[in-house]
Amino acid sequence: MEITTMAEAVQLHAQILKSGYHDQTHAQNLSKLFTFSALSPLGNPTYARLILNSLHTPNSYYSNTMIRAYSDSRDPTQSISLFLSMHHQQRVDTPRPDKFTYPFVLKACSKLRLTHLGKMLHGLICKLGFESDQYIQNAMIHMYSGCGQSRDARKVFDKMSGRDVVSWTSIIDGFVDNDRPIEAITLFEQMVEDGVDPNEATLVSVLRACADTGALGVGMKVNKIVEEKKLGSQANVSTALIDMYSKCGCLDSALRIFDETFNKDVFAWTAMISGLASHGRSKDAIFLFDQMTKLDLEPDERTITAVLSACRNAGWVHEGLSYFKNMRKKYKVRPAIQHYGCVVDLLARAGHLEDAEEFIRKMPIEPDAILWRTLISACKIHGETNRGDRLTKCLDLLQMNSSDCGSYVLLSNVYASEGRWHDKARMRDLMNKKGLLKPPGSSRIELSEVVHEFTAGDSGHPEAEKIYRKLDEMEESLRRQGYNPKLSEVLLEIDDVEKASQLLHHSEKLAVSFGLIKKIPGTIIRIVKNLRSCEDCHSFMKLASKIYHREIVIRDRIRFHYFKNGECSCGDYW
Repeated sequence: MEITTMAEAVQLHAQILKSGYHDQTHAQNLSKLFTFSALSPLGNPTYARLILNSLHTPNSYYSNTMIRAYSDSRDPTQSISLFLSMHHQQRVDTPRPDKFTYPFVLKACSKLRLTHLGKMLHGLICKLGFESDQYIQNAMIHMYSGCGQSRDARKVFDKMSGRDVVSWTSIIDGFVDNDRPIEAITLFEQMVEDGVDPNEATLVSVLRACADTGALGVGMKVNKIVEEKKLGSQANVSTALIDMYSKCGCLDSALRIFDETFNKDVFAWTAMISGLASHGRSKDAIFLFDQMTKLDLEPDERTITAVLSACRNAGWVHEGLSYFKNMRKKYKVRPAIQHYGCVVDLLARAGHLEDAEEFIRKMPIEPDAILWRTLISACKIHGETNRGDRLTKCLDLLQMNSSDCGSYVLLSNVYASEGRWHDKARMRDLMNKKGLLKPPGSSRIELSEVVHEFTAGDSGHPEAEKIYRKLDEMEESLRRQGYNPKLSEVLLEIDDVEKASQLLHHSEKLAVSFGLIKKIPGTIIRIVKNLRSCEDCHSFMKLASKIYHREIVIRDRIRFHYFKNGECSCGDYW
């Protein structure tokens, strides 16, 4: 009999209990109702566990199925507990873990980020001789990736004698999740060369990597594969394409994919609204959001974040506050820390610093250091030194026992801007004692489907000599047109000549120099930067776009900047 509801499962169980377990048909039915209870979305894992506990001599199928159910649940710890009870069980008639057990336990370790336990399981798997099993190897790649151990995941992958599409997808997805998208793209290229046919999950992962790096050429190649496989109707694929084109600066292509997507879900709408917002097309983003709500599609947390970002990028304080106030009542979305952060940024960037501070202090949830950093940075921009000093002292005390690198960096920069070198040194000393490292600013540019990454002062690129020579030539040309380096951006105790040199060697300037050398004249130079653009780089790019007659598109941490004919799409508000 086919089971479709728990009521039917309970009814069947009653019949089995009444008739006894000895009949073969009843044994099969018990297995069916147990599987339904454990794994079906309409089932009840708690009921399945009661069945498991009632069996005098359960076979390994029952234990493995229960472990699998727990690994897919919100509380994977029960998966590990059940595995340990199996592992330590001394009774001969009780099933021990087998090769079908370990993939599910490894999945639980990944979800819980239990690296140490995962490594212990890896050792046990080798000891039992299961290390060559492909399913277990794929699970180990997933486990190490989920625990942030990309190198260990790669070691497992490299040792595999045979790799299927799941192996490739697991390692590619893991590299994307661990902020190694360039390596993910390289692996995808290798996968195609090896003749392994990518599936839907592979393509979505690669599109995420393209979005992160701005690898438009690779993204377009993936788009062709999607068309060949006729996967464009898949909601997750079309959403990934919309996101990729938006983040690579091709908004028209993103809109085309969006318009061609049938039965758009909330994720597709959110990707498009977010794309429009990041490109500064705030009116279009809000219009699209209104269209979405008219179709009775309920926005989620990310949708509201995108809407608030659109208001922030346009400086629409009243509209942004209105959307925030209506979140819970009208859109049924509970405000989270990122939504409070958007409102603080909206108020602070528009110069409403007192309102921003009051908003933070009245929040019903505990504000994090990022909110205070946002406000302190705005105080610096708007020249409210007294407020900035007061908040800086509060943040200084707040961060004494923190492992948040960003706050130490901000405090260090604030103290340096005021010439308080002793306090700056104190912050740096605290960072060193805690083993905290400031993530370097980096910029990426794609050329012939290869992503080149630059950091400030980078000399490791094969064409570094040409890049720096071109950069010196650019500075000379820009100075003749009125460019003056904004030396106050350099918060180091060095002379003005060194400060100018530091500014000139910022990562996006190295990337644009490389673009001018290598890209065909007249083509757009597209750059992705991991931090917010500084004022000096912004001025530099505006003037460069005019002198070299090139359109320069830079995506920084906040939004897109389209530099053309000496102007920027952001209108110097970012």
